[in-house]
Parts: sequence; C-alpha cells; structure tokens
Amino acid sequence: MISAIAIDDESYALEVVKSHASKVPFLDLKATFTNPITGLEYLKNESIQLVFLDINMPDISGIDLAALLPKETVVIFTTAYSDYAVKGFELDALDYLLKPFNLSRFLKACQKAQEWIELQPKNEPAFLFVKTSEGQIRVDFSDLLYCEAQGNYVTFQLTDQKVMSRMTLSEIEKLLPSFFIRTHRSFLANKNLVSKVEKHQLHLQGFPVPVSSSYLDQVAEKLKA
Repeated sequence: MISAIAIDDESYALEVVKSHASKVPFLDLKATFTNPITGLEYLKNESIQLVFLDINMPDISGIDLAALLPKETVVIFTTAYSDYAVKGFELDALDYLLKPFNLSRFLKACQKAQEWIELQPKNEPAFLFVKTSEGQIRVDFSDLLYCEAQGNYVTFQLTDQKVMSRMTLSEIEKLLPSFFIRTHRSFLANKNLVSKVEKHQLHLQGFPVPVSSSYLDQVAEKLKA
C-alpha cells in the first residue's frame, strides 16, 4: 500500500484526486491540502511515499515546494499548464498529470509510482528499544511474532517472552519494518513467521493472531508479496 497526500489550492481538483484514488486498491490517500504550507508541515511528521502536487499555487509554487521535500518522496505533478512539464521533470518528478485527467491516466501514474517505490532499496532497522516498567528492553524484529494493543498498552509477543509498553499500535506501526502487517485493529503480525493461514486467523509458532474482515484482502495481498 502506497501512502500519499495531495496538495492543490483548488478544492475541486482535490475532489477529483480523492475520487480517482478511492478506485486504486494499492493507494492510501491519507490527506489533502489546499494550503501548501500546511501540507509541507504534515509531511514533516508523517511517513508519506507519494505526493500529488499542483504547480500553480499562491504563496509557494509546486516547483518550489517539491525542492523542499525529502529526496525519497515521489512527486507526481498535477497542473493545467503543459509548459511546466519540462521544469517538473528537471526536479525528478516521476510523472506529470495534465488537468483534466481521467481515471485511466491517474491509474497509469500510480502504477508507475508503485513500480518505482518497490525498486528502491529498503534500509530497515533490525530492532528497537521498548520502554517498560523495568527499563528499556531490546526487541529484535526477527524474534517478534506480533504486537497486540490492550487499552493504552501494546504487548510485544516474542518467541521467548512478552514485553509490555505504554504506546499505541499506530505509533508502533511506524517503527516496524515492512514485513509486519496489520491483521486487525488491535494486531500487527510478522508475516515472515507465519506458519499457517486460515480465513480469519494466522498462526505464528503456535500463537493465533486474528484477521478481521476489513483486513482480509490486505493481509492476503501482503502474504503473497
């Protein structure tokens, strides 16, 4: 799933992006912004892979804003002005959508982004230190079976012990490598350690992890990958 946002000073243009994005199964449009500065602030605090970015905006242009984005962020420009195309590609924009664009053209750009993102090397961490009542405890991801949210705490089920920390599952999800998959609103599972798959349950070294109906398709897709 590709995490994305859209920035455009025209709310109608954002509605078009929202509509198209809702029909792309591998795209998760997290937010949209008519104010480019607000969008830039959002990007500082969230892990976003793709930005649909209008070029002709007041205060700061999409061209200038793109230069401020993290190098790994994929940019697809959206604009009504074809003469911006050359400048856009000079900034290493992955694609250029000329308004008004239809779903077919939007999907093609998204598939291009997906292919690009999948080709990028992933320097993922091997462990993290979790704050507990007994101090900081190292959790190696290769030994972590699943994480379970329980109220204001998250339980880390390792192969040989349990570790509990006062955190939210959403906070943990941002820290875990890509081989951890959400199976339920309260569970994240290590797909590399799945030994058995049932329709509404995974088994990881004897531990059952539920798969809710809303996550069935997503889990199936990630297990195949």
